[in-house]
Amino acid sequence: MTATADAEAAANELTPLADYLGSVLRRLRALPPLDLDLTQAYGNVFAEDVIAPHSFPAFDQAAVDGYAARWEDLVGYGPAPSGGSGRIVRLNVVGDLGAASWRPVRLTPGSCFSVAAGAPLPVAADVVVPVEWTDQGMAAVEIFRTPKRGYGVRRAGEELPAGTLLARAGTYVSPALVAVLAATGIGHVVVRPSPRVVIVATGDELVDVGRGSQPGQVVDANSHALTAAAAEVGALAYRVGICDDDPEGLRGLLEDQTLRADLIITTGGTGTGPGDMVRRILSRREGGRAGPVTFTEVALYPGTALGFGTVGAEEVPVVCLPGDPGAALIGFEVLARPAINLLAGAEPVFRPSVRAHLLETITSPGGLREFRPAHVAERRGGGYTVQPLPGGPFTLSGLAEANGLMVLGERVTTAAAGSTVDVLLLDRRR
Repeated sequence: MTATADAEAAANELTPLADYLGSVLRRLRALPPLDLDLTQAYGNVFAEDVIAPHSFPAFDQAAVDGYAARWEDLVGYGPAPSGGSGRIVRLNVVGDLGAASWRPVRLTPGSCFSVAAGAPLPVAADVVVPVEWTDQGMAAVEIFRTPKRGYGVRRAGEELPAGTLLARAGTYVSPALVAVLAATGIGHVVVRPSPRVVIVATGDELVDVGRGSQPGQVVDANSHALTAAAAEVGALAYRVGICDDDPEGLRGLLEDQTLRADLIITTGGTGTGPGDMVRRILSRREGGRAGPVTFTEVALYPGTALGFGTVGAEEVPVVCLPGDPGAALIGFEVLARPAINLLAGAEPVFRPSVRAHLLETITSPGGLREFRPAHVAERRGGGYTVQPLPGGPFTLSGLAEANGLMVLGERVTTAAAGSTVDVLLLDRRR
């Protein structure tokens, strides 16, 4: 059997990524909802649909500073609605209305009110003449240009009538939505809390940042990167730091963290080598029962070994990612990120994707679904192009520049320039 055939045979024994993700996500449930004051709701996810209880605007109001009038008074004396030459319209100014005015008033023929933007409109007013189209008179005003009927007027409910669906369950609370909710009279909302995610790096070889790696030492980049990645999703992320390959120490640390975690992410030790203690400890059978975490060889590149299960009396979910930094971040994207979104009640749980034209011919390992860093750009006239960035053993450096992840299926060994590929869009802030 050739080396290629050996590789393909080994790949055929791996669990397809879609099957693995489905089995994991089916075991998770969104966190219980809670009622929050509107000022605390930003960044959480609505647990139920939100309906406007009141209209916005709540009353007829002026949209600009000017003079509220009856349109028939303007066209009866002045030029045509399109403007131009003609007699100047002169109206009596019978009062001033500001945004805080509340007494109802009515226009009579030949009169107008001076109004500020946001002020309630007088009864019978159907146009507001901007200040700059007048002589800005106080007792009487001369109008040099006639607007169209309805100009400068915002009718009650024009933007959001009562009963409008403001947000669907699963939508993140954004600053603009906070404004919409407040404007329609909502002070409290029912949301899912942001998941509390604890990140643990494991390995005797790990040392903290601030120094360079030496033989026998590896700087812990993973826990810092994964904490940032969890925060980017919207989680409350806590970096525990480095845990040595000590069985009792790892068990004790995980038990302690279940008190403050909705999800625990470990990195390192998921393989089958002599130093892969996470897998050996968390998958160990005790009392005839399987270990709390199951480790699976998944058809994923880079990083095939992933773990999932629960720990502690509260059965807190735990995701175990590889120790290679690039593989750990890819594992986070394909497994941990959807898990966090599911716990948060967010929809959809996966990143958006597009189809893009490949600018460069690339190869991919057969039998594995590869996620390769890439740069995506919109084309003039529509569509996207994608430029592959370093992947495989250089995935980490590629990810630093990427705004997308190319997805190359298990049957793809070569993708030719000009072909179309799927790309997940990374919402990186540039």
